[in-house]
Amino acid sequence: MQIKSIEPIAVSLPMLKPVVMAGEEVRRADNVLVRIETDNGLTGWGEAASAPLMTGDTLESLVSAVHFLTPVLHGRDPADIEGALGAMDGRMYGNQGAKAAIEIALHDLAGLASGKPVHALLGERKRTRMPLLTLIAGGDTDGDLADAAKKKAAGFTAYKVKVGIDTPEKDAARTRAVCKLLGGGFIISADANQGFTTEEALAYVRAVEGCGLDFFEQPIMADDLDGMAAVAAATKTIAIGADEGIHSLADIRAHHARKAARGASLKSIKLGGVRALTAAARLCGELGMSVNISCKTGESSVACAAALHVASVIPNLDWALTLTHTGLKKDVTAQPIPTANGHVDGLHRPGLGISVDEGRVNAHRVAIAARDVA
Repeated sequence: MQIKSIEPIAVSLPMLKPVVMAGEEVRRADNVLVRIETDNGLTGWGEAASAPLMTGDTLESLVSAVHFLTPVLHGRDPADIEGALGAMDGRMYGNQGAKAAIEIALHDLAGLASGKPVHALLGERKRTRMPLLTLIAGGDTDGDLADAAKKKAAGFTAYKVKVGIDTPEKDAARTRAVCKLLGGGFIISADANQGFTTEEALAYVRAVEGCGLDFFEQPIMADDLDGMAAVAAATKTIAIGADEGIHSLADIRAHHARKAARGASLKSIKLGGVRALTAAARLCGELGMSVNISCKTGESSVACAAALHVASVIPNLDWALTLTHTGLKKDVTAQPIPTANGHVDGLHRPGLGISVDEGRVNAHRVAIAARDVA
């Protein structure tokens, strides 16, 4: 079995409702799907989201990177994933999003060829049912409280309030109101997406201390570990988590060593695929750090299936699993990954375990002119 063709496909998928966060408001999800076909007729799918504020990737850069990486992958056995990763790294520095989309598609193919689900290629399954972390991201108190009440009634046990979009005082008041409505027995977090200064983050944590918030994600700029450590030292009840600051195993070790974070939100697009995502989660486990496995806002059932397989094999998932296909008005599969009562069951069919509908893909396709890079 050899790789015959690799096609990056840019899509723009409509959201059910806008997601408001620091620095952006997501109304449509701009993603790149990667379709890899083998000489024996198998097709594998991968995905990476455009994420200018997190990875620096745009639709155009992702498509161009996949085209640039394609020559070193043609003719390879898709099951030789380590070899493919080495070849991609040898041809192009960084560009973890494009490499992640390709690597996910290779795992899909390897699973289809062997008759195994992707999680069986990553390690021993630790869990078959996982709690979902749901976003409270309307940006206004009344709307967020209504959303939280609805999701509480639906059975969700893990929540994330988007902050960093107003003053620390107003964001704190909205957070306290959500925590009061939800009550005890839930995982409740806040995420500033780098939207606060250190002084603002300190004001926020002091204002929400003791209200029931479990962790506070990426309060300030990703590269400011001194500021992260200062925020972490200022609270006794709230764990500080890193997201945009985690792009490698070295980043995890650095945050742990500096006491800048007690946990991390881990994404395939930041780390370069499901193998690196699994390794990062295992390192967090070794260091005693909490883990949230997450997809970027608006990723489809393709990327979400990949994250779900990782979540089923890693040592701990104490900050839950964030699948974002549920926020899409239109997915690229005829049957999106099913969720119920705030939880999701593992996928057990070969490969990713989902079926991409190419008609749906084409309906949301965006034309991108790829330019060859020297």
